[in-house]
Amino acid sequence: MIDRYSRPHLRAIWEPARKYETWLRVELLACEALAKKGLVPASAVRQIKARARINPARIDELERVTKHDVIAFIESISEQAGPSARYLHMGLTSSDILDTSLAVLMVEAADAILDDIDRLLGVLKARAREHRDTLMIGRSHGIHGEPITFGVKLAIWYDETKRHRDRFRDARATIACGKISGAMGTFAHLSPDVEAYVCRKLGLAPAPASSQIVQRDRHAAYLTALALLAGSIEKFATEIRHLQRTEVMEAEEPFTPGQKGSSAMPHKRNPILSENLCGLARLVRANSLAAMENVALWHERDISHSSVERVIIPDSTILVDYMLARFTDLMAKLVVYPDRMRRNIELTGGVIYSQRLMLELVKRGAPRVQAYEAVQRLAMAAWQGRAPFRDLVEKDPFVTRHLAAGAIGACFDPKAYARHVPAIFKRVFGKGGRKGS
Repeated sequence: MIDRYSRPHLRAIWEPARKYETWLRVELLACEALAKKGLVPASAVRQIKARARINPARIDELERVTKHDVIAFIESISEQAGPSARYLHMGLTSSDILDTSLAVLMVEAADAILDDIDRLLGVLKARAREHRDTLMIGRSHGIHGEPITFGVKLAIWYDETKRHRDRFRDARATIACGKISGAMGTFAHLSPDVEAYVCRKLGLAPAPASSQIVQRDRHAAYLTALALLAGSIEKFATEIRHLQRTEVMEAEEPFTPGQKGSSAMPHKRNPILSENLCGLARLVRANSLAAMENVALWHERDISHSSVERVIIPDSTILVDYMLARFTDLMAKLVVYPDRMRRNIELTGGVIYSQRLMLELVKRGAPRVQAYEAVQRLAMAAWQGRAPFRDLVEKDPFVTRHLAAGAIGACFDPKAYARHVPAIFKRVFGKGGRKGS
């Protein structure tokens, strides 16, 4: 099922061949920079470019002997390039190649995910506009509170997703950082302008200061941004799961022809897409914790982070790409039941209008404490089934002493709770937030 949503482009970023191609690109750019300084023959660089080809199988074969991936890679290229290959890796250390290449790949993955976020924002905006005035009950602690609109709920999701887009753009900028500074980061065997040249050609910024590695707080920020995004998708999916409960049934995942909900119960229509998203968010969140563990390394560098990153960075980017595609598709096809929403508004017999009634009493001169106690007394009586809340209100001496029948009736109008929704939409969407615009 994951193949339906996770785009081949993003998965391909983390294929071994793509990784080795990026390593070669970094090595060649370093040779170019050295050639410009007269330290490497330009003819040697041309020869390496003409002859070097990526052969993952051969690299794997060599690595089984060398027990070192970068050395195996360089030996494989050297076999093809001939004597000119001696100019490869001059003054560089493995992490110059590994970290700079990883930054390139993480930026590419970030760009794909940012495109995903933009698509989700478009769907959320369209569905929010569609349901700007669709009344439903708002809930706190899972208990009916006061009427809201489904459009406002989606506007909140849109606004939250925009923050993730901004946050992930910042994470992309933070990770777009390379280093070609040598074994201890001191440029002992080449000059900083080589690093500047390589990074500029790759669209990266040179690390202002590095040890043998690019510091891992950058990677942790990236993985944390992904985890926060996944956390919000989990939040949205959890809401859909609740709204699809039989007792609620205000919205429902699409149920396609031929789909089955249960092997035993033919009637079942389960929120499986949302449940899947909630589960995947746990993986992305766990990966972010592993990225934070990678920040603390020994001295100028150890490799305890390396094995972790080989798992968490590809997995998290692919998972979030998948989650965004799946959730966008879900939201585009989400089935909404406005009539059920209206029925649920009245499910509690009108007690949800208690605050409006209390405030109206206060406006008409009733002391707040007495107004609260009177309305609470009537609401509790309605909860106990003595009579509908409105009937009790219309007959209560304390209420009728302060409010005429028309004022009481106005307190029970659910549309009054949506009168400022256009203002909310203008804040979230700007002038384009108007319904139908």
